Amino acid sequence: VSTQSTGKLVPDDVLVGLVEEAIVKPSCKNGFILDGFPRTLPQAAALDQMLAKKSQKLDVVLELRIADALLVERITGRMIHKPSGRSYHVKFNPPKKAGIDDVTGEPLIRRADDNEKALVARLKSYHNTTAPLVDYYKAKGILSVVDAARKPEEVWKQVQDALDK
Repeated sequence: VSTQSTGKLVPDDVLVGLVEEAIVKPSCKNGFILDGFPRTLPQAAALDQMLAKKSQKLDVVLELRIADALLVERITGRMIHKPSGRSYHVKFNPPKKAGIDDVTGEPLIRRADDNEKALVARLKSYHNTTAPLVDYYKAKGILSVVDAARKPEEVWKQVQDALDK
């Protein structure tokens, strides 16, 4: 039985070890992006320590800043065409026919955890454990804040600009 399937968290040393294994692969020779890691201050410290042993460091950390209410609206309205990964939204990017993929005519799905109850719990966890990383990385001078409430193409431009610094 895997740790994840029982609802337990993967230990920090295991996560850092997985990152360490991944970043030595040829695909990471020019750099890498970590999405959703670290999530806690102890993970950030362990990541910094592991990178320091390799004479490496993080160049930039992005905070995608958005109001909780807008995030709830965006996520709870999300629909996905699972085989292709195409994403739709009931308000911001609706399919031509409700609940149907524009390209294949196949039904769209919603992720089981894309509901308000689950999202409120995830946001509470974020505010309690992940939000302190903003100050941690700001103090290191590598935090770049992206206004994620903007249109996707504007958010993408901000991300590119931050990564190009």
